Amino acid sequence: MKRGVIVTGASSGIGLATVRLLAEKGYGVAGMARSKKPEVMEKYAQWGAVYVQGDVINADDRVKALKAVQEAFGNVYALVNVAGVAPKVRADILEMSEESYDTVMNINTKGMLFMTQLVARAILAQPRGTGLRGAIVNISSLSAYTSSVSRGEYCISKAGASMITRLFADRLAGEGIVVNEVRPGIIRTEMTSAVREKYDALIAGGLLPIARWGEPEDVAKAVLLLIDGQLAYTTGQSLDVDGGFHIRRL
Repeated sequence: MKRGVIVTGASSGIGLATVRLLAEKGYGVAGMARSKKPEVMEKYAQWGAVYVQGDVINADDRVKALKAVQEAFGNVYALVNVAGVAPKVRADILEMSEESYDTVMNINTKGMLFMTQLVARAILAQPRGTGLRGAIVNISSLSAYTSSVSRGEYCISKAGASMITRLFADRLAGEGIVVNEVRPGIIRTEMTSAVREKYDALIAGGLLPIARWGEPEDVAKAVLLLIDGQLAYTTGQSLDVDGGFHIRRL
């Protein structure tokens, strides 16, 4: 039986790359996202994965994703919380609107929290075997600890995601479920496409010890490492996939 995995935000970028890698490695993957692009459906069919159209902020859609992985693969073993958005408009924190704050926090933090709660309960309801019982990976960001005053709501949401990781890691460790976090750096996705020239210049100017853009596949490989049992004695940890951005250097 394949181990069932739910991946949110799974129609592009990090989410789509994670679905592909996990499916190639033999996991039974159900990817959830709001869009339903024909080209994405074709890829899912090729990979033997299940696509669920839904929104992580909607409770019924979260349940739909859980039922989809259970019906397709007979179980749920892991959750990868990728779904996230940046502010539609970058605004100084003195001008940030409540509407923008609510939108970003609902998807990046509230949706992650309650999706994790739902899947954790489902894993605990399954018969317990030997070895690792389950794994949850939250995709956060270097913005969890890096100030960007033109997108404060995003930074706050990712800092919240880090605490969600720690809280569930604490609660679920005794149940045989590990909960960890990947903090991507500057990754080549649709979200970063609008500021590509800015980051091209920063990378060329020496911002990163590994002087290149990160790719979605770089993050997907970190996710695989955290769910496949090789780090079964690790929980509540943040793995920086950022080209060395977190290194403080003079």
